[in-house]
Amino acid sequence: MAAKLTFQYDREADILYITKCPPYPEQESEEAGDEVIARLNPHTRAVEGLEVLLFSTRLLREDLFELSVSA
Repeated sequence: MAAKLTFQYDREADILYITKCPPYPEQESEEAGDEVIARLNPHTRAVEGLEVLLFSTRLLREDLFELSVSA
């Protein structure tokens, strides 16, 4: 069964959270570029979540906003 993705938007911080599991203390963070933070499993380095900073301003851009993911 495929992992369920959860999308949450924090309007005050203007961050879109995309997660496969709730964050936990051991989870590692890594800048993925273009104001996107990847939350990684500390053992497998698999992406377990993304934090898209300044999300609302991205929607106003004329260029396409893309995040490449693989299953």
